[in-house]
Amino acid sequence: MAENGGPPRDDLYVPDRFEMLRDVGTGALQTIITPVQDALIEIDVQFADMRAARRGALMILRGETGAGKSTFLDTIGLFRTGLVTERIPASDNVTEALQAKRRTDVPRVIVMEGREALGEASAEFIEAAMHGINSFVRSEAGRDTLVVWPANTDDLAELLTEKALKIGGEALLGVGDPVIRFSGPAKSQFVSIAERTVGALNEGASLAALGISEEAANTLAQQSPTIGRFLAMVRGALIRNGAKVRALMAAEQFRLWTLVIAGNEPEGDVAALTRGGHAYADVDRLMTATNANIVADLKKQPDQLGILGTVFDAKIIHVDMMTALAVARQYGDDALHHEMAELGMSTSAEPKAVERLLSGELGVLLGGSSLGLRKRGGKAGSNTQAAFESLAFIATKKDGILNKAIGTGLKEVGLINSFQTERELGTEYKYYSDLYCERTEGPIRLEMMWRKSTSRAEIANYVLSKLGNYGRAIGLLS
Repeated sequence: MAENGGPPRDDLYVPDRFEMLRDVGTGALQTIITPVQDALIEIDVQFADMRAARRGALMILRGETGAGKSTFLDTIGLFRTGLVTERIPASDNVTEALQAKRRTDVPRVIVMEGREALGEASAEFIEAAMHGINSFVRSEAGRDTLVVWPANTDDLAELLTEKALKIGGEALLGVGDPVIRFSGPAKSQFVSIAERTVGALNEGASLAALGISEEAANTLAQQSPTIGRFLAMVRGALIRNGAKVRALMAAEQFRLWTLVIAGNEPEGDVAALTRGGHAYADVDRLMTATNANIVADLKKQPDQLGILGTVFDAKIIHVDMMTALAVARQYGDDALHHEMAELGMSTSAEPKAVERLLSGELGVLLGGSSLGLRKRGGKAGSNTQAAFESLAFIATKKDGILNKAIGTGLKEVGLINSFQTERELGTEYKYYSDLYCERTEGPIRLEMMWRKSTSRAEIANYVLSKLGNYGRAIGLLS
């Protein structure tokens, strides 16, 4: 995905290990994490037994690498109110770490981190650790604590069981099965988990919008033994998709931003067709917002279209009437001012154009910032409406002179270095962009949607048509 002000990047965030998710925040985790009910029930049983026995306990959790053991243990508190998770890193001495623990007022899980494989924990180390665990769970500090030792192999699980029974017996492991089997979420949930993970960590992006169809995602899920493996395969597919499109591109890494400039101020419709504070075009929403012929055509190649939206850094940006009028007056050339005067419009200088360009959505995004919460502007007066209708009329005949005024304004306020109107894409398919803007961080192509009035469906149709044209130009769409 691309940050504003820079070229498209490959930094999609699709982690396959929970360790990479610890800092994303509770809100994102609640969106991503799926409860594993069987394992949660085992935790409930363990704590019920501990409360009855008035002491802590040890649980050996056996699961394959990537099954989600760390995710489950770290996020139990999302599904069991008041329960906290702590960890003993692999670098710490187990006995010393446990001796430093104080009793808590809430039930606690302590995870033996980084010791899941037999090669990571010798028999001598395990025996010493078991002595420390046994002493701790019998102490006042460990009374409400379940110590969990994850294991990736049967050999380690068996060795842990042997040492635990030898040192603490059933008082340490309980009277049930000494090893709890953890299989992670069901395969039927893999695609849903991936959708939520990609969306939560990538400004609402979807798998389809990144080039992985529902059918392809389900195929990957069936090929994946664990959720971790599935997420790794999804990440690999997303990266390959992006590389595939860029390989088709010319030397320029195209960036396609659509400016919507209309007399009914459709900022709400623009917001509804984008995701995140960077105004990324949401291909899924675009496809459902219009029934135009372009949709039927593009539905034949949905994966490719989704990739284009991402790699082209496609954005949809609203430009309000007051800004458009101010720019036309302040930065319009003689040809534009002649057309405006013919329609009785003012052509006097408008110094506020600078502030309007810099503070508007386009200026904020070109400046490298996020839009934040979009607020609806005040209702334009009748004089503004009438003046903009004249400007929209000019656009129906000579939109190039209006586009040139915007380019001039962006250059004058320092948001771009230079610009060209009607710049070719430079491919075999002859297609021209309305405004080609040069920046230090790389060029941006602006497509200008001038309208007296527009609708969500019309905006969607316009943007999809542009994406289709760009896709055909680089040879990805037929």
